Amino acid sequence: NGPDPDRLPGLAVVPGGSTNVFARALGLPNDPVEATGDLLDALREKRERLVGLGLTAGTPGTEDEAVPARWFTFNAGLGFDAGVVGRVEQQRELGKKSTHALYVRQVVRQFFGEQHRRHGTITLERPGADPINDLVVAIVSNTSPWTYLGNRPMYTSPKASFDKGIDVLGLSRLSTAAVARYGTQLLTSSPERGPHGKHAVSLHDLDQFTLHSKVPLPLQMDGDHLGLRTSVTFTGVRSALRVIV
Repeated sequence: NGPDPDRLPGLAVVPGGSTNVFARALGLPNDPVEATGDLLDALREKRERLVGLGLTAGTPGTEDEAVPARWFTFNAGLGFDAGVVGRVEQQRELGKKSTHALYVRQVVRQFFGEQHRRHGTITLERPGADPINDLVVAIVSNTSPWTYLGNRPMYTSPKASFDKGIDVLGLSRLSTAAVARYGTQLLTSSPERGPHGKHAVSLHDLDQFTLHSKVPLPLQMDGDHLGLRTSVTFTGVRSALRVIV
């Protein structure tokens, strides 16, 4: 668990980005003016809730052990999805607008540039369980949905919740057929079902796990590209943040 909830400062979240996953997952409107009105009502009525956060750190005993710890609110990823985030950031630095079409183009480019899409390099290790080997991508969720495409929510780990630990969706193959299948499943995902199949593994409500990769892979947290990593330890910290809702 996190710190003493009574000593936590209250945080009010106003959506100001292009997708605003954290704010929308808290139930706030996507429009900043409407959300501000809701927050003012919440302050008057003293409405608040505790949410868990995810925490990453360099894994002790690895070359990444000195990487500083960092919190995330809604999702993180090692591998393919982080590569897409990095490509989008490069395009934005060139002056391109962050649109859904831009993301789709970068997904396609990342797919054709992905060297390890058929033979994954990631191993997931967690206490008390056998390791899960040869993952191409690991998508970590602290809440659900994972993200939005316009107004359409997309669920990689439908059971993920701010009130529980963290969830993981791992994929061990990203062939053309697999991408078509998982892409379709993602577009049609719901609070009841996310991507699934023999090359998909879903883990729910984890307190801690580590992702090791045989080669450096991109890491993203809350949509920010954080460079290449070979080993990252994830911790789910419950009741870490008090938010005004």
